[in-house]
Amino acid sequence: MIKNIIFDLGNVIIDILPQKTYEAFATLSNKYSWQEIEQLIKEKKLWIGYETGHFTDAEFRDLIRKELSISASDEAIDLAFNALLLEIDPKRIELIENLGRKYRLFILSNTSNIHFVDVEKILERCTGRKHFSDFIEIVFLSYEMGKVKPDPEIYRQVLQDAGIIAEETLFVDDLQANVESAAKLGINIIHIQPPVGI
Repeated sequence: MIKNIIFDLGNVIIDILPQKTYEAFATLSNKYSWQEIEQLIKEKKLWIGYETGHFTDAEFRDLIRKELSISASDEAIDLAFNALLLEIDPKRIELIENLGRKYRLFILSNTSNIHFVDVEKILERCTGRKHFSDFIEIVFLSYEMGKVKPDPEIYRQVLQDAGIIAEETLFVDDLQANVESAAKLGINIIHIQPPVGI
């Protein structure tokens, strides 16, 4: 019997399109194509390093300036980095709040501080709710945990910290690798296919 539900954020609760961030950085650089930006960021592990908490906000921005050879302001970098964040359908939040009457609810997201701050601004703009913590029991964020999905250790930590059992838990994510990793630990899964969302 399912007693707990863990939701991913991107393409489950909030619509995202990562290409928009690469395009925005390409516009700032005026030197690289968005495809080259994507390759560079992945090769240098800038994004993943930030999402695992290896860089502070300031360090991440400085690395972006250095690697992309730009002199953009903090605000310009944040705006470009947040370009992938789209909308939150209020109906999704209503569904989650309704589920909260029957199940314990959690969020587990590979994210960064710059992104999460903006996601909550979008949450308020789209739904009027200020914080996910207002209706989610615990919000697990990769940059605070020092781990990212699909590392099995991040799921083990969530189960332990939340005091929940894998077999009684449902995990909803848009990435195949993430749900497969969770399933190996005995967690029930739903693989969301964008742009459906929940």
